[in-house]
Amino acid sequence: MANISTNIILVITVTSIATYLSRCLGVLSSEKIDENSKIFRLFDCIAYSTLAALISKVVIFPAGYLADVDVFLRLGVVFLCVGSFYLFNKNLVYPTVLSAIILTTLIRII
Repeated sequence: MANISTNIILVITVTSIATYLSRCLGVLSSEKIDENSKIFRLFDCIAYSTLAALISKVVIFPAGYLADVDVFLRLGVVFLCVGSFYLFNKNLVYPTVLSAIILTTLIRII
């Protein structure tokens, strides 16, 4: 049992170092990056497309408890949250919290 705890601590430590090292290097090199450059826009598009693909996969092919929820209900929550994203001036916090509240409420009702 102690071996598993040691492995978990080791994994958390290594991933934390990798995360914060990459962030530190990003901060150090950010002064030289032009936000309007083509390469920056390319990385921006790649990041958004990866996020869209991940969300689509979770909505269309869910795993776990979400697989028991009807696909139309999941899509409805997505559309409501996209609308609230624009309603709240492109703030990501409100749609995220709203999606959890709406989905939990609708699952209990239906």
